[in-house]
Amino acid sequence: MNTRKQLSIFFMAAALVAAGGCKKSYLDADQLSSYAPETSLGTATAMKAMLNQCGLQIRGEYFGDSAPMLTESIFSDVAVEGTTDKSTPAQDLITRITPDAELNNNDYNKIGYYWDEGFRGVRYANTIITNIDRPKYASEAEKNAILGSAYFYRAYFYYRLVHQFGDVPLLLKDLSEPKKDFYTTKREVILQKMKEDLDLAKTWVPDNVNKGEVTKGAVNHLLTKINLALGKFDDAIASATSVISGSPYGLMTQRFGSTAGDVTKNVVWDLHRMDNKALATNREALFLVIDRDNLASGFTPFGSQVMRNCVPAWHFANLKTPTGKQGIVDAVTAEFPLTRMYGRGIGRYRGTPYSTKYIWTDNTDLRHAKGMWMDMTDLVYNNPALKTSTDAADKAIYGKPLQEYSSSNLNQRFTNGGFDTIRHWFGWPHYKVFINSTNQYANDPYWTPPRGTNTDWYVFRVAETLLLRAEAYYWKNDLGLAMADINAVRGRAQAQLLTDASKVTIGTILDERARELYWEEPRKTELTRIAYIFAATGKPAYNGKTYTLAAFSDNNFFYDRIIEKNDFYKNEVPTVQGVKYRIAPYHVLWPIPADAQRFNTNGRINQNKGYSGYENNVAPLDKITE
Repeated sequence: MNTRKQLSIFFMAAALVAAGGCKKSYLDADQLSSYAPETSLGTATAMKAMLNQCGLQIRGEYFGDSAPMLTESIFSDVAVEGTTDKSTPAQDLITRITPDAELNNNDYNKIGYYWDEGFRGVRYANTIITNIDRPKYASEAEKNAILGSAYFYRAYFYYRLVHQFGDVPLLLKDLSEPKKDFYTTKREVILQKMKEDLDLAKTWVPDNVNKGEVTKGAVNHLLTKINLALGKFDDAIASATSVISGSPYGLMTQRFGSTAGDVTKNVVWDLHRMDNKALATNREALFLVIDRDNLASGFTPFGSQVMRNCVPAWHFANLKTPTGKQGIVDAVTAEFPLTRMYGRGIGRYRGTPYSTKYIWTDNTDLRHAKGMWMDMTDLVYNNPALKTSTDAADKAIYGKPLQEYSSSNLNQRFTNGGFDTIRHWFGWPHYKVFINSTNQYANDPYWTPPRGTNTDWYVFRVAETLLLRAEAYYWKNDLGLAMADINAVRGRAQAQLLTDASKVTIGTILDERARELYWEEPRKTELTRIAYIFAATGKPAYNGKTYTLAAFSDNNFFYDRIIEKNDFYKNEVPTVQGVKYRIAPYHVLWPIPADAQRFNTNGRINQNKGYSGYENNVAPLDKITE
């Protein structure tokens, strides 16, 4: 077993990572021999390398087949799991999501991934923080920049963990030996500590760093989210404003990069091209994950497969012509090579009617313009057999756009597998997910078949900072200022501007986030954060309801929003496997993986309400004990 794998397994045991089936030896202190900070972290260069490892932890969320971002999305209003040829994916969440279930598998869900990798990221950050005084630095500023970046990473992972799992154990120091006596700490205590750290980090971390490294703008962006989560709305406005009004950041409103000369495209297209994201001229990027073919690693996923995940399975043989013939092929050599043009999807991420139809209310929005957004009727029948068919109707339809199905022709159009518009028929943002190969489709493992390739990806952008500040203004009832920030984002997309501030609600902001932040925002995390704010403040939501922390897992805005907007969960739509889409209020928090509790033999990690083991909870820690 190589050293990297040993370190991985040791961390999994020591830092609460659920490692089902681990041998006892993996929990022994002997595993510490593969990790010696006193020798491996003796230079500033080594510290920076450890920071890069923290960045790799974040990169993994967006990449690979059934990328973890899919799980974030399906616990929300914007998407469901569209893999309908299996009964194992997270569709009936009430049945599938339990502490002892399979929680880290492409064909199930990635809840366990977030627990494992979240605490792994915390451990890496803590290693830097604990050993910060070991190296000699060129200056105090260099040391503080490294420490501030480590604070950022630790706060990033904890921000995610507490809005995925609620109260969790708090680790603030590196572990010198395996630990089995963790106790749960209150979410608010964790967030307050992260805020204090970021308030220091924002004075230490510079902006003039390499792309992919932590920037002052990223620190203030994350601080804004944590300020919101703590109900400190004035602080959230201040931290967001420091990004929005401060050099060197701003919305990209003019054409730029490698595609700037393409008159058929626009600035939104430019913004999301793989080779434009990390450009020095891209002022909108606050924090990126960097993905290059020379960064290949068996430890962290690399190479985007976003087209495989998010594009519908348009190429399946059971999508027929009106005459019942196979309509589409995925051959890259076809006269109309749809695979190369749009990617070969399998429909794991199935956008809801809310996110693919209902929120697109005007025809001027660049994000939904023809050529930017794809509908199934934008594809063409490309099966070569149609062109040479003796049937005149088949010949006539070859190369023509797919015809919309109707209730009268549904069974004819979707055969050999039954009625399955879930997986095969929905729209998607081509401008966001089209990640084309730079190797001319050859020698690229992610382009055979085309499903994505190496690309950088946004984690934080100024567009989201504006929507976060709009949210802070909303909580303060400054609706005119909230509308102005929303309109800044809408204006760049040439969408119709809002004109009536009195109609701005949290729904207005969530709608704009859905339009702007596809496959960028962790939608479940953000919905849970907002649900916590409603419960803590007692502010009535646009649905007229108020919520409380005491009944958080029984009655919350998270669930009400999803049932309102996600037609699949609302109507308990069945798949062709007979599985019904279902969700419950307690899914506002995910289950603590049972393995994490079993390894923690001398302490108590509380379980969330709605899951087996909740009855054994003890009072969470309400102060920092380390």
